[in-house]
This record gives sequence, structure tokens and C-alpha cells, in this order.
Amino acid sequence: MSIDQTWKVGTLAEASGLTVRTLHHWDQIGLLSPSRRTAAGHREYAEQEVIRLYQVLALRRLGLGLETIATCLDVGVDPVRLVREHLAGVEASIASLEALRQRLTHIHGELVCDRAPEVSALIGALQTMGSAGPESGQALRRHLDDDQMQTLRDRASVLGPAAHYLVEVEWPELYRRAEALRTAGVDPAAPEVRKLVARMDELSSLFTGGDSDVSAAVRSAWHHEPAAMSGDPTAPADAWHELTAYLDRARATT
Repeated sequence: MSIDQTWKVGTLAEASGLTVRTLHHWDQIGLLSPSRRTAAGHREYAEQEVIRLYQVLALRRLGLGLETIATCLDVGVDPVRLVREHLAGVEASIASLEALRQRLTHIHGELVCDRAPEVSALIGALQTMGSAGPESGQALRRHLDDDQMQTLRDRASVLGPAAHYLVEVEWPELYRRAEALRTAGVDPAAPEVRKLVARMDELSSLFTGGDSDVSAAVRSAWHHEPAAMSGDPTAPADAWHELTAYLDRARATT
């Protein structure tokens, strides 16, 4: 591929299976903007925009919304890591469901034969249905009560397939990037820090529905168990407390 090669909007739309109208819309919202225009004002896409288009389409197939995709790409989330962690979550869910299927199959067989299933089988099925998920989910359960956890589950069901990505990939990644900025000595009032904070608060609202008690409980989980919540087993508590103060200073500048 030549570095100087460009694609007109119609050619790129045809190659990607999109419509020209869609590409125009993505340009208007800042998701995918051409770096060049002809003298007549026609859009021309360079190689870097074609690469970004591929990333946008890949993330869309994960069920992510356009706003989430834009944030993911703009803050530098690695798509390879995103897909890897999403796949790990899916595989864990499949394993859990398979265990539940086996237990339910056994219970069903006992009932069909008019035999009462063993209590241990019933308890095992209940444990499987309520089994803890990723470490961040386990940490949340230690800080939220049943009603608060149900609020998070209800909100997650509304978000659909994007919920896993938002909780297990994007949210921890935002905190890791914020910590990198803090340790690099970037002023908390800097635009890149305030942008991260705004996205963190937006995600919090998405999952808590604006419930201040749930938000406080989630923050408590991050405060007391940063390693589990961030997905980084090496995350020290002291650094997390310093990061919390850093983010609060960034919020105070908005």
C-alpha cells in the first residue's frame, strides 16, 4: 500500500460495505474524519484513516456504540487487548454455563425418573448460578449489598453486549492511563486528564443510574481493592489513593 494513496468517500464506502451517508455522519461526529480534501472540497481518506476505519468496524462487531468506540480509540485502548479480554470473558461465561448445564441435566434426569434430586446437586446448581465472575465482580460484591448489585445488573442488561467491555476493559484502562499521566507529572487540569475523568464519570452514571449510594459503594471498592478492580494484581493501594486525589483535583477544574 502506497503511503500517498488516498481513497475517495465513495470508493471507501464500497470497499467497507458502508454507505457514503454513514461515512459523512462519522466525519460530522468526529469518529472518522478524512485528513485531506480536494480543491473542490471532496473528502479523501489516507492510510491512517483506513486503519482507523478497520478498528471502528472491528469494535462495532463487539456490539459497542459509536461514542464508546470513539473513546476507545481516542484514549489509545489497544484493540488486540480489548478482543483478548472480551474473548476471555466469553470463554469464562461458557465454562460457567457448561457447569450449570451439567448440574441441571443431572437434576432433570432425577426428576424425570420421579426421584428427588440430592440436596448437594441443588446446592451445586445454585452455587453455579451465583458463581463469582472476574475479580472486579467479586470485589464489587464485597462492597455492595444485594439491591445495589441488582441495580448494576439491571443497568448492565440495558447496555447489552457493551457492558462487559465497559466494565472489564475500558474502565480499568482509563484508570491505568490516568495513573500513567499522574506518574508522568501531567497537571490534573490538563485536557487529556479531564477527558479521562469525564469518561470515568460518564461510565459511573451509565451503571449506577445516578444513584449516589451505589456510586459511593463502587468508589469504595476501587479505594480498598484497586488491584482487583483495575485488573492489575500489582496495583499498590498507596498509588491508588494518590490517583484518587489526582482525579478529584481534575474534577475540581471542570
